[in-house]
Amino acid sequence: MNNAHATKVLIIGGMPLVEEEKNLLSKYAVVKVTKSTSENDLVKEVSDADILMVVYAKITKQIIDSARNLKGIVRYGIGVDNVDLKSATERGIPVANVPDYSIKTVADHAFALLLSLNRKVVIADNAVKTGNWGAWTSPSTKLRGLDMEGKILGLIGVGKIGSAMAARAKGFGMIVIAYDPYLTENTAKTIGVELVSLDSVLRNSNFISIHAPLTPETRGMIGEQQLQMMKKTAYLVNTSRGQIINEMALCKALEKGWIAGAGIDVYEKEPPDYDNRLFKFENVVLTPHIAYYTKEAIERLEMSAAKEAIRMLKGELPQNLVNKELLSQIKNGK
Repeated sequence: MNNAHATKVLIIGGMPLVEEEKNLLSKYAVVKVTKSTSENDLVKEVSDADILMVVYAKITKQIIDSARNLKGIVRYGIGVDNVDLKSATERGIPVANVPDYSIKTVADHAFALLLSLNRKVVIADNAVKTGNWGAWTSPSTKLRGLDMEGKILGLIGVGKIGSAMAARAKGFGMIVIAYDPYLTENTAKTIGVELVSLDSVLRNSNFISIHAPLTPETRGMIGEQQLQMMKKTAYLVNTSRGQIINEMALCKALEKGWIAGAGIDVYEKEPPDYDNRLFKFENVVLTPHIAYYTKEAIERLEMSAAKEAIRMLKGELPQNLVNKELLSQIKNGK
């Protein structure tokens, strides 16, 4: 392109394979990477940017309004709750995500958390390393798990990742029930899950795994009332968005023994504070928002994001358009 150096792609936060991605993008634009995620810094950085590519930084109305040449925003990942979609849509700016790069990857991690909790892997690891395993031939009951076969896995949200989680559970001989107000009975049958109410998932499941997007409806949907409905022997896993669970309520549930434990990859505040109460529980397995993080998934993510950016630089709509309201604007000639 003759105008390659007249256009600019700004990668905010950086990504592991950024050099490979820059090589692809540099055929179409000047590529700049900024590690700063503060609004004040980004307002200056975006002034001449044509495309913004973002991981976790908040893309606010002020940032969008400051980018006078903006042609598109690409979110590395599925959720776009950190992008002001309303402001982007008002400006006619397409926002794209990458919804399918880590479907099975995240399901693998969610199931790994579930297994780690059930078979007390982290507790047992610590016991061996510290020599506190007790009688070797008669292990402590705190190391005793459950057979997976025949147990009930309850899913909250059954999109692509939830469906992949259901497939893994069925491989272990588990029964899968699910709450998802947007899932049809026919689709549920195809996936092999039984659609039930949220209360039913909470009351009847041995394990619950959350795979819902963060929306006004799901924010804080798991609080004290919901946690008290769960079996005292049940485990809760969350690899979706931290704000879906009220962390104070979860800590209370763990302290009072309302549930058996939790596997958490996402947090209300990221990164979490060092004095986060979740850190003190032996029956909680924590990972630092890495459910998506495998070599293959990152390669798929970055290359897919770069290709979406290139489409928008060419004046095309992205394949994974999030703010679909733009389609009606285009149709009406706005």
